[in-house]
Amino acid sequence: MDKNYRQLKLCIEEEPKETEKNNKVNILFRNTVPEIPSTTYGTFAIYRYPAKFIPQVVAFILKRYAKPGMKVFDPFAGYGTVGIVSRIYGYDYELWDLNPMIDVIHKTAIMKPPRINIIDLIKELKNSKEEFIPNWSNLDYWFPEEFIPTLSRAWGYVHSLDDETKYILLIPLINVTRYFSYSDEKVHKLYKSKYSRKKVEKLLKGDWKRQFYIMLEKEIQNLLKKIREYHRLKPKEDVNYQIRFGIDTLEEKLDNDVDILITSPPYLQAQEYIRSTKLELFWLGYPEDYIRNLSKKEIPYRPVSKIEIYSEKYYEFREKIEEEHLRVLYDRYFHGILNIFSSLGERVNSYMCIFVGPAKIRTIPIPIDEIIVEHLQELGWKHEITFVDTIISRVMFESKVNPASGKKDSRIKTEHMVVLKKGE
Repeated sequence: MDKNYRQLKLCIEEEPKETEKNNKVNILFRNTVPEIPSTTYGTFAIYRYPAKFIPQVVAFILKRYAKPGMKVFDPFAGYGTVGIVSRIYGYDYELWDLNPMIDVIHKTAIMKPPRINIIDLIKELKNSKEEFIPNWSNLDYWFPEEFIPTLSRAWGYVHSLDDETKYILLIPLINVTRYFSYSDEKVHKLYKSKYSRKKVEKLLKGDWKRQFYIMLEKEIQNLLKKIREYHRLKPKEDVNYQIRFGIDTLEEKLDNDVDILITSPPYLQAQEYIRSTKLELFWLGYPEDYIRNLSKKEIPYRPVSKIEIYSEKYYEFREKIEEEHLRVLYDRYFHGILNIFSSLGERVNSYMCIFVGPAKIRTIPIPIDEIIVEHLQELGWKHEITFVDTIISRVMFESKVNPASGKKDSRIKTEHMVVLKKGE
């Protein structure tokens, strides 16, 4: 193991010898990049996207492994953190994701600080005669009819814009629209809870229209503050980038070589990401059939082609899964992501850096990182190191008992960054 890793005194802890044999070291990524003062700094936290990278993870990898002129690639880009961080260090990048939300988030996150009068903007939005109603058969289930006209005019105004003003409004209006729905905005999925029902009941009893515009104004102010913060990090303007959304990563190939792949694939048994952003996608104007088709392409909830898997651990843990439907999920997950990394890796010149957690099937932790390493080593990749990061804060619910199995359970405590180097 490279002795340089031991010099990161503040962020890497000493590991037992048994762990060192597997090239694993503990780390707190959030403490490794002093120029990014917090995990929610700047435009790294303008929208609550599920299971997104903290910026320090990407920054650490770029500072340690990237060289000038390299191109960075994320095939499961999600929020788009890999691209937003890459701009700070001057690296070209390409981002793919199934979810179209990445387009809105990215365009908003990299905006230059605009000069705008928020009061005049809100007034113009209030007076707009434009209207927009989502093509959504369940609209009435998620919104009380009283809110629809106000939401319709606000979204009609935003959809009528074709300049940067649109991106000053989109994320704030998305956040406010979620709050003024029956969805529980505290949960990373589209979910109608007792809390959210009471929230709407309380809104309807008060001056909710006034509250709607006050909240929208505050969201815009917060976004402008976040944009200014991001530009204090001096992102480079001459960076080349490509964003591809609505893309089926299992079916796509890279057109050109890239140097570093940095990604976090969908979590095993994670909630569906399209479902969690469905409300936003409808108000953004995507039709119901399109959103439904996107959902059908999510891993591991779709059929995938079988490949040969070169990992003893994959088969060892597969045997421990008793329930057939969970075994199907397990198979789809690994055949899906290992096929993607095998295929895309052919056009990666230097490193693949893959961030995963030891997710559980029932109460069995699955060593996803070790399965990935074993498989890719057989394809000529060299395992450099695995950084084990402790999860400090995340909207994840602790449960003493797994509700499905009735057995003692706990949530994921660590996430693992696997660093693999292309064989000579």
